[in-house]
Amino acid sequence: MEDTFIIRGIEFKSRLWVGTGKYKDFDETRRAIEASGADVVTVAVRRTNITDRKSENLLDFIDPKKYKILPNTAGCYNVADALRYSRLAREAGISDLIKLEVIGDEKTLFPDNIGLLEATEILAKEGFIVLPYTTDDPVMAKRLVDAGAAAVMPLAAPIGSGLGIRNPYNLKIILEQATVPIIVDAGVGTASDVAIAMELGCDAVLLNTAIAGAKDPIMMAMAMKHGVLAGRMAYKAGRIGKKLYATASSPFEGML
Repeated sequence: MEDTFIIRGIEFKSRLWVGTGKYKDFDETRRAIEASGADVVTVAVRRTNITDRKSENLLDFIDPKKYKILPNTAGCYNVADALRYSRLAREAGISDLIKLEVIGDEKTLFPDNIGLLEATEILAKEGFIVLPYTTDDPVMAKRLVDAGAAAVMPLAAPIGSGLGIRNPYNLKIILEQATVPIIVDAGVGTASDVAIAMELGCDAVLLNTAIAGAKDPIMMAMAMKHGVLAGRMAYKAGRIGKKLYATASSPFEGML
């Protein structure tokens, strides 16, 4: 099913984006990404070697010619660090794309939305294509767009929690007012979670732990691929309305 979407002139063929952390080795990372069908792979600049080509490098296992590499600022707890690692990735020739994280709490890993807004505005002015990871707050989503965000990435639940979408109603509001792509990021646990995100109308889902932490990461990657496809197709098909009472599959009207 050909169903691409575009962010700032960049075409994305898969609506499933994946991360690279928590796998047992780079080879398993590679195999899981291939099984997922993703064309976007996000990499933590602070935690994973993607800039030093003289030592073992993740990019030796994930071909930048085949995948769009999306650097992220995971592990950054202040604006200065988030800016530093964003600029480092671009200076290394990785990408103008940046998944921007400014973490505000060590236990929940919830974003510091005040710092995130500041960093988004600065990086957008510097020509970055900024994709900020934020809470599911419709007001903040709108402010991030006003600050120059090319897409908004609201969480489904806390990072790595596997809880799935905790507040579909906020996501619906974000989607209704959206003027940029909306990509659910963090907290999904299984294929049904990504299907729900797509059925709501989200443009894509980004996940990592749900695949890397599964008993069989390769099989789970394939499950996530099909979950995204099913959810997207259901969204485009248009589901029936919900009713309190039954409606017969074979109605009696017109029968003698």
